[in-house]
Amino acid sequence: MHADTLWKNARLATMVGDGLGCVEDGVLAARDGVIVHAGSSADVGPIAAEREIDCGGRWITPGLIDCHTHLIHGGDRAGEFEQRLAGASYEDIARAGGGIVSTMRATRAASEADLVESALPRLDALIAEGVTTVEIKSGYGLSSVDEAKSLRAARSLGTRRDVSVTTSFLGAHALPPEWSGDADGYIAYICDVMLPAIAAEGLADAVDAFCEGIGFSPEQVDRVFTAARRHGLPVKLHAEQLSNLHGAQIAAQHGALSADHLEWLDDAGIAAMAVSGTVATLLPGAYYFTRETKLPPVDGLRAAGVPIAVATDCNPGTSPLTSILLAMNMAATCFRLTVDEALRGVTVNAARALGMADRVGTLEPGKACDLAIWDIERPAELVYRIGFNPLHQRIRNGR
Repeated sequence: MHADTLWKNARLATMVGDGLGCVEDGVLAARDGVIVHAGSSADVGPIAAEREIDCGGRWITPGLIDCHTHLIHGGDRAGEFEQRLAGASYEDIARAGGGIVSTMRATRAASEADLVESALPRLDALIAEGVTTVEIKSGYGLSSVDEAKSLRAARSLGTRRDVSVTTSFLGAHALPPEWSGDADGYIAYICDVMLPAIAAEGLADAVDAFCEGIGFSPEQVDRVFTAARRHGLPVKLHAEQLSNLHGAQIAAQHGALSADHLEWLDDAGIAAMAVSGTVATLLPGAYYFTRETKLPPVDGLRAAGVPIAVATDCNPGTSPLTSILLAMNMAATCFRLTVDEALRGVTVNAARALGMADRVGTLEPGKACDLAIWDIERPAELVYRIGFNPLHQRIRNGR
């Protein structure tokens, strides 16, 4: 076997199978940015490698994946944070003209270059913790021009940093002021104007929506998803965060890649997701930051075999979180995920939530050589520690 690079004397958490897929005395070989071997040194013959790296017993995981972020936005909402500390609810602030609409104003006022520059520090924080793939949503422009601007800025981040960026069009995030009182008209604008233009320019890899009382109804989401599928775009959904509108069932009916948040998800929603293969993406940062008390039904998801992903939900209003490691700790502490579930949630299941399971998320031949190498004695440390980053080295596409 020939390889560009061989990592030896390593311990591997391959994420293959049901658990972490741990391999002691592991070796990993890559050629042209693709893994050609990942397993025990006893199970492979001679490997002729141009470069050999002794890992000194360190652990290697797949590069981490943040599968739900809103990295592109103008301004911040620290003032609203103060309002919530004084007793205002998220819904109160949104209905008074704050929330997503306040970020919309700042995003519309920003240039594409401004949006890129402001997002880079947030992206750099994720990269520094071993993230090699990140999903970035639009949703703060809420007009054809500004949504396209946001998605172009997101794409640009992937050229400014060595990271894989996948984008989601979230035009159905909130009702912009110019459409006040006419949510159905705005949905028609999304379906007939915004989405075709964005699809034609190739700016989005998926289409998302916010199904909630302060967002859009299941019927309106269904219209957006039907339009997305006409353009060949997969869908995903913010569902059951603040109430149960049965959005997860709508998502499942459309074969959604993921349904995200899910604090109010019921048994019917779980069953629908299990049948469709829709991933449940849990966002503990938002749960923590908004001081929610309704827990997502993790036991029900487990029992039904629904894959569980974990993400930062990095956004200015409800989860200003740029640490994927802390997101794992929060998922374990707040939602009682196991170590295996938390780690699979930011690797193999996060890849599934993005429709990228054929390319990333596990250490096995044929996958991209995206690695995170850690100075740890056991994988549990990645979930257990708070405010500590044991990343030794991050590898993307074998580099």
